[in-house]
Amino acid sequence: MNNFRFHVPTDVRFGKGQVNCLAEELKKFGKKVLLVYGGGSIKKSGLYDTILELLKDFEIFELSGIEPNPKITSVRKGVSICKEKGIDVILAVGGGSCIDASKNIACGTYYDGDPWDLVLDNSKVTRALPIAVVLTLSATGSEMNNGAVISNEATNEKLELGGECLYPALSICDPTYLYTLPAKQTAAGTADIISHVLEQYFQPNDGAYITDCFSESVIKTCVKYCPIALKEPDNYEARSNLMWASTVALNHMLTVGKGGSWSCHPIEHVLSAYYDITHGVGLAIVTPAWMRYILCDKTVGRFVKYAKGVWNIEDADPYVAANKAIDCTAQFFKDCGIPSTLKEVGIGTDKLEEMAKEAVRTSGLATRAYYPLEAEDVLKIFQMCAE
Repeated sequence: MNNFRFHVPTDVRFGKGQVNCLAEELKKFGKKVLLVYGGGSIKKSGLYDTILELLKDFEIFELSGIEPNPKITSVRKGVSICKEKGIDVILAVGGGSCIDASKNIACGTYYDGDPWDLVLDNSKVTRALPIAVVLTLSATGSEMNNGAVISNEATNEKLELGGECLYPALSICDPTYLYTLPAKQTAAGTADIISHVLEQYFQPNDGAYITDCFSESVIKTCVKYCPIALKEPDNYEARSNLMWASTVALNHMLTVGKGGSWSCHPIEHVLSAYYDITHGVGLAIVTPAWMRYILCDKTVGRFVKYAKGVWNIEDADPYVAANKAIDCTAQFFKDCGIPSTLKEVGIGTDKLEEMAKEAVRTSGLATRAYYPLEAEDVLKIFQMCAE
């Protein structure tokens, strides 16, 4: 097991009615709040009115319309508001997109240049406004980590932002806020959770046994409860387990002792940067193809462990066990109603080579990944995903 530091300063309030602490907690930072959210779902659900009532003694400024793949243009608007109005704290109400945009806004407020500079060079992220979260979608885990992903539509780039000052100070996680989610968002969010775990599970260090066991349990939780949530949207047990699985999947607990670069995320990031598809859908398409492509004598042992630990599959032939596990992974995504090919989400083959090169250029795929990939390898994976 590698050396590691585990420090997560986020105050998580989990369960029904936890939003009632919002005013008491936010007043620690000041009275001027930037409320960041996406479309109209929080208004339809009544959460918007609840928050305004709870914060009636605060001065509220709003930034709505945050995109599913948050754009730097929205971040720039938020930074402008924060600087002009002297915002004390940012409140992100929504899923990972709202939280990620808020993180870039938070550090961009203390930066004199364009906030995209901070995405290109994370060393410039040195200070940020405090961020609070009311989570309404289980997917990215951004509610309890210091990372974000921002898209630049002008350059077709979707890149990572990170810094120690970007952990949310407070995250309110009430599973009842997931009841009104469309089925496709529940499914795509679950695919995102599973992908986060797999990125950390498939790493060169095999000695972090306890971390691997945690990872297998989180995936099994998703496999157990996503179908229930799809059939019974207001099933609290299912929603609460998925919500906590999302948080645990990317709050550093599953990467301790492991390390290494991710594989499927940088491949998917170029897909959603170029075509603006749902991130979790892209991951569900890419992941089984990546698994099949890298399966070899070097990796088969890890796949055998995955087969047994997650899918209860054992076979005298390790390749049989490995392929069965990959089949189960792909079938689970299909059973959740997620598309399985690029064609199904309207992506043709004309830009695959260009995107493959971009995926390698903007990541550690070629140097630090579990199974190093060059542009020609990524292109073959894209081609496997095509139809």
